[in-house]
Order: sequence, then structure tokens, then C-alpha cells
Amino acid sequence: MSVELAREVLQVEADGILSVRQQLGEEFLQAVGLIMACPSRVIVTGIGKSGLVGQKITATLNSTGTPSFFLHPVEAMHGDLGMVAATDVVLAISYSGETPELNALLASISERKVSIIAMTGGANSTLDACADVTLNVAVPKEACPLGLAPTTSTTATLALGDALAVVLLERKQFKAEDFRRNHPGGSLGERLKVSVSEVMLTGKDIPCISDNGSLQQAIVRLHEKNLGAVMVTGPAGHLKGILTDGDVRRIIINGYLPDEKLIEVMTGDPVSISDNLLAADALSLMQRHEITILAVVDGEKKLQGILHLHDLLGKGEFRFLI
Repeated sequence: MSVELAREVLQVEADGILSVRQQLGEEFLQAVGLIMACPSRVIVTGIGKSGLVGQKITATLNSTGTPSFFLHPVEAMHGDLGMVAATDVVLAISYSGETPELNALLASISERKVSIIAMTGGANSTLDACADVTLNVAVPKEACPLGLAPTTSTTATLALGDALAVVLLERKQFKAEDFRRNHPGGSLGERLKVSVSEVMLTGKDIPCISDNGSLQQAIVRLHEKNLGAVMVTGPAGHLKGILTDGDVRRIIINGYLPDEKLIEVMTGDPVSISDNLLAADALSLMQRHEITILAVVDGEKKLQGILHLHDLLGKGEFRFLI
């Protein structure tokens, strides 16, 4: 029963994130535009659970190239409001949109002509009315069976904050080396300092198939390894091409032929990286080409391994030699 309840909680929260995803529209782009045009900082504010979520969003924005700080609404009304400049942008978080302490602060901020972005589930709330842009985080229901504890709503707000930070990262062309400068002591910073050869998947872990194989065989291997791509090699192990999940979808849409030759449908000469470069270089290359899997080759273009974006960013195991 406990496990089933836990699964139900996770499902309700997942549904909440999907609901917020479907609600995204022009207002999100407006929020991004306000922050991109901001010459100073993003001030994140909220109280209670929303304040805790706001502190995490602040940390994510800072680490991904958007200078930010968290402002507690009560402390702000007792002097900290002096930290707010007219050139700042305020990101205010309240699920109901009727948090008294927050709305009192925003009334003072509005007098300073500071742009306000609201994250709220309260349409037509006080927060919505005073904001220049409102990001809707309304969810179908909370995971709490009493409907009282903020659960789904805080998860969805946090996820939307991540989405905002990542889009800003892309717009600012924030690179892996920039991330490393902001994380000199972090575990991710340490991972990005090691060589590609120390974190790549090798041997039997590589989803690989010969270039004389069929499309059907490649799809089977794709399914077996579940990494999103299959590397295609020649007789001597030289990298010839790649077949991704996206390639398979396009092939099916265009008319799937099971006996079709792999070499005719694969992407030839895929993006690759040398095994003696740094993981930071690999992450930068993935970002530039908007890919999640990267072939690792030696000086003769022989396949040595693969890197998946999840591995570089911390999902999965790492085999460090340091």
C-alpha cells in the first residue's frame, strides 16, 4: 500500500508538470525577454514553501549565467528593499497569488517601476494584477491527500524555474567553461575537468553495429542499449555514421522498410570528439550541436567510446581514474 501511494504521489506530480507544460505560451517568451533585457539582476521573492522554491531557482539562475539573489518579503519591508534597483527584474512566487507579505512588498516595488514576473496558479489574483508578465503554474491537484500541503504546485513551480534558467542559458550562449568558473569546488566542476576517456562508455556498453547491417538490426540494438543512438562502424572499427531515436521516427513517418540497408538511412560522419580532450569540451560540443550523445574516436577515427549528456551532468555512474 505504501509503495502504491508513493507511486500515486509521483504520478500526480508528474501530471502537474505536464499541465504546466501545456499552459506555456507567449507569456513565457515575454518573461525571457524581460530578463534578457535586464542590465542588472533578477530578484526572486516568495515566502513559505514558495520562498524555499525561490531560493533554489535563484541558485540555478546564478549557476547558469543569470545574476540573481533571493529577497525575503518580510526582511525587504524592514530595510532590505534598498537592495532593489529600478533596473532589476523581480520574479515573485505565490501559488495562490494572495500572500499578504509578498503582495505588500510588490506594492512598494511597483512604485519603483521595476518589472515584475509572477509565478502563480491564481488567475486574476492580486499578484497576477500587479505583474507585467504572469507564468501560470496552476496544477490539477496537490499530491497531498488533504489538498493542503503544497506538493504538486511546488514541484511544478520548481520545474518551470528550471525551464526558465535553461532557456536563458541558451539565449546567453552560456558555455561549459562558464559553468565551471561558477562551480570551482562542485562535483560537476570536477567531472568536467577530467578527460573524455575517463567518463565515456566503452566495450560492450557501446551501442554499435556494422555498416553492412540492416535497419531492423540497428533498431533492435537501439532498443537493447536504450541510450538514444547506435554507432555505425566499418570493418576496421572506423566510425561511419549514427542512427538516433529521432532518425527512426522520421524513417517510420516516411515509410518504414525492415530490410532497408542501414548505410542508406544513417547520418554519415557524425559529430565526434577525441578521447584526449576534456569532458568540458564534450559538453560544449553537445550544446553547440544540440545533441545528447557523442561518439569518442582516436586519431584514426576509430570508435573508442560514447558519451551521453546524462553522464556528463550527473545521471548514472562515473568511473573516475583520479
